[in-house]
Amino acid sequence: MHIHNLTEQDSILNTFISEMRDVTIQKDSMRFRRNIERIGEILGYEISKVLNYKPSQIETPLGTCEMNVMDNDIVLCSILRAGVPLHNGLLTYFDNAQNAFISAYRQHHKKPDSFEIIVEYLACPNLENKTLILADPMLATGQSLVATFEALKPFGKPKEVHLACVIGAQEGIDYISKHFEKDTHLWIATVDPDLNEKGYIMPGLGDAGDLAFGEKLQH
Repeated sequence: MHIHNLTEQDSILNTFISEMRDVTIQKDSMRFRRNIERIGEILGYEISKVLNYKPSQIETPLGTCEMNVMDNDIVLCSILRAGVPLHNGLLTYFDNAQNAFISAYRQHHKKPDSFEIIVEYLACPNLENKTLILADPMLATGQSLVATFEALKPFGKPKEVHLACVIGAQEGIDYISKHFEKDTHLWIATVDPDLNEKGYIMPGLGDAGDLAFGEKLQH
């Protein structure tokens, strides 16, 4: 797997991530969502550097200009619900992309550190020979990304796969590296070293879905 950790080089991205982590700033849910969107825009720009381009003749008011324009048939898929702001940020740059949405959540067993990933809602166009960008803000254990990708397989085999994440744990990266093909690209804003006993990223930032949209209803 090709891993692109964007905070290996300092940039304005550091500011957005630090605000998302900060327990005082992250209480502003609108700013939290906007920071995820901005990170999505940055990830989209970086992904665009490795996509395919073709020459195109552009007519300006004063003449003709030849430019290389993107030549990828993109499907952008996000994991609900925390993936919605990240999806919006990526869609700002890939505005001609087709869109897919999938729900995946942890169903905990009696033991607090034991869970399985449940995939329910899924809406997806044909993926055959497309460029798939699979967006999930939090890459913790990596099980959600693997489960959702398995659920997408009946829709066709993509030509290439890009994973877009905000924060990940090294354990999760190691896990998905074993389950995705070697030519898969992981684009991630920053990597944290550990998971706690419940499988949450440390130091992380908390529950991204709750911070973006409010606490989940308890059944």
